[in-house]
Amino acid sequence: MKVLVKLGGTLLDDEASRARLAGEIVAAQQQGCQVVVVHGGGKQMTRFLGERGVESRFVNGLRVSTPEVIDAVLKVLAGTVNHELVAALVAAGGQAVGLSGIDACLTEAEEMDPALGAVGRPVRSNGAILALLAANGYLPVVACVAGDRAGRIYNVNADQMAVACAVGFGADRLFFLTDVEGVRDERGATARHLSAVDCGRLIADGVATGGMQAKLTACTDGLAGGIGEVVIAPGARVGIVGQLLAGEAAGTRVSKGVPHA
Repeated sequence: MKVLVKLGGTLLDDEASRARLAGEIVAAQQQGCQVVVVHGGGKQMTRFLGERGVESRFVNGLRVSTPEVIDAVLKVLAGTVNHELVAALVAAGGQAVGLSGIDACLTEAEEMDPALGAVGRPVRSNGAILALLAANGYLPVVACVAGDRAGRIYNVNADQMAVACAVGFGADRLFFLTDVEGVRDERGATARHLSAVDCGRLIADGVATGGMQAKLTACTDGLAGGIGEVVIAPGARVGIVGQLLAGEAAGTRVSKGVPHA
């Protein structure tokens, strides 16, 4: 089975949380899964920029990416956050390899909106390099930075990056591990199962907004790209990776044709 695990930056900001998740991911690989990890790092980015007197500005949840911000993206996301996670995975027994979308044009992007600066929309992902590494026992760890054939560098939303890599990799399952229990429905309860239609309705009705709207849009894009199942689940829950692989009830499962529950 091919699995892509997307880790939110909040989960990686604490050493103990990072080490626990690394152990769970390596355990999944040792049980026979081919695993790719994509990570964010927005919290770390905001802190880094703030320490240098650079204000973080957002439009529709996306960080306006000036040249100063892109410099920070490379230093923080593709640098510190990526390599701390790689080190944790190595310590857990995995052969982790740190990458960004720039490497071998792993993920190509195009400018999303001039008003956002160098924010990119993924247009294709070279799954061959991920498949090559995973098939040979390596664990690719991808920072959400992309490029293009002209050498431009783009800051990419981590959820969009995860979907692009998952589709290119041909992942059977995509896990979004985040700092919430799952997707809240109209009643405020955590929805256990959603279809693509349900996702669209929650967005249209204004129930899912901001970051959750982005995640649900990413989920439906992933299903359209051939991923069998996407799960938004609480990354802080001990044993969450193994629970999801075993099919246990955790978070919100999004798949085609599943009735609203």
